[in-house]
Amino acid sequence: MIIARESNMRNKALESDLSTDSACADTRCDDMKRIKSGARWRPHRLLRAIAPIVLVVATAAARPVTANAQGAATHNSTAGYPVRPIRLIIPLPPGGGADYIGRLVGQKMSEQMGQSVVADNRGGASGAIAGELAARAAPDGYTWFLAYAASHGINPAMSKLPYDALNDFTAITHMAVSQNIVTSHPSFAASSIKELVAMARAKPGQITYASAGFGSATHLSAVLLAQMSGVTFIHVPHKGAGLALIDLLGGHVHFAFSSLPAALPHTRAGKLRALAVSGLKRSLIVPDIPTVAEGGLPGFDTNQWYALMGPARLAGAIVRRLNSETIKAMNVPDVRARLDQQGFEIEGSTPEACREFIRNELAKWAKLIATAGIKADAAR
Repeated sequence: MIIARESNMRNKALESDLSTDSACADTRCDDMKRIKSGARWRPHRLLRAIAPIVLVVATAAARPVTANAQGAATHNSTAGYPVRPIRLIIPLPPGGGADYIGRLVGQKMSEQMGQSVVADNRGGASGAIAGELAARAAPDGYTWFLAYAASHGINPAMSKLPYDALNDFTAITHMAVSQNIVTSHPSFAASSIKELVAMARAKPGQITYASAGFGSATHLSAVLLAQMSGVTFIHVPHKGAGLALIDLLGGHVHFAFSSLPAALPHTRAGKLRALAVSGLKRSLIVPDIPTVAEGGLPGFDTNQWYALMGPARLAGAIVRRLNSETIKAMNVPDVRARLDQQGFEIEGSTPEACREFIRNELAKWAKLIATAGIKADAAR
């Protein structure tokens, strides 16, 4: 009896509800007719009738939730960055200019960002080994690369590399430049660029210069000097900048392009004579030394430079964060003072300006190497 009463009550309630729905579907109207006729109530028929409506509503509600969830996931992947140690790949052995600026700025960025920045020196093949490693890394912000003139300027113009200097990397910032300096042995009569060029014209094929090796920035700087002045110098390559400097100090060659930090102690001690710096403007730390351009070769510019980069497709939010953190670190007073002492001039460019700078460097060195007929095979 209890079951019968409950069934009758349900039927009357359903009949009342359905009778007031003037826009009911055919299936629902059929159910109402069955109820009025005393037919057995079949709830599965009603569920089958309204199932499409429930599905549409559920789908519409789910879509914005899914999109929001995806947006939150993307935001969270960068909002908490970094959450683990970062590797900074330096394409040269410890002790050089790249290692110095990379470790100094990396340490300050570590303090700022609350995560360790681990320097990973991967020397060899003028940066090609390290460049390939960085280019193949995941674009998650946990692998940085310290690009320099050889890895992203000279080498791509001389050899087929396992990476594309522009398209396999994300530019973050052009960090700094470090000018080269042209020095000669005190026994050599030339005391300026004009006198050096004049002597080379008077004694063709007799003026020698040392370099850090075939295809190095110091080699190609001298090639550019010869090309722009229309003279010929004799190249004496060495296995590293240190050996080239020793040869010059010993008076075995007439002149050389060297890094400013390496050569300055010897010029100040009177063991070498400073002829010029290699940038477009005078160096801030030795403003009394003229530029090569001032010596009669306008436009001469072969600075050493350093840029922070990441793998291609690095998220824009991470790029902007690293750009800001790098510039901030380089301008901390104690860091800036140490960079100044070593001859680094801070640039701190935007990512876009950094990419354009590297594009111009690639074009500059490619043109020089092509016109001078320099081939990588000649180094063997």
